[in-house]
Amino acid sequence: MTGAASIEGHCLCGAVTITLDNPVQQVEICQCGMCRRWGGAFYSAQSGDNPQVTGTNEITEFRSSAWAERAFCSKCGSNLWFRFLPTGNRSFSAGLFDAAATHGIEKEIFVDERADWCRIEGDHPRQTGEEVIAEARAAGFNFD
Repeated sequence: MTGAASIEGHCLCGAVTITLDNPVQQVEICQCGMCRRWGGAFYSAQSGDNPQVTGTNEITEFRSSAWAERAFCSKCGSNLWFRFLPTGNRSFSAGLFDAAATHGIEKEIFVDERADWCRIEGDHPRQTGEEVIAEARAAGFNFD
């Protein structure tokens, strides 16, 4: 589901800005241990088309696993995106975009790893890590 033609967001200090065309009007919530460690709670993923990023000199990318990379602003530390390396697809931290504050939740993943204090209310799909990995493997991705 898409709404606005585009949304623009930025890191805490404003050094990095990101514009997404046709933003999805729902966010995906990841409750895995890496995302909790990365952001302090869970990762809220905003997606859209044709990402345009400015301030690339201020971006640091970190290879967090064999299949993922995460990026942050080297000036203020704001989390910017998660990149799934097998496809190159990026999702962006929903907190960067003021417009994302009104978006619903598409689904919650890795719920079996969530902290007790990160339980999110609502009627949306929830998947365990095993279910997420099985779905990705069925689509042809290898995590080994």
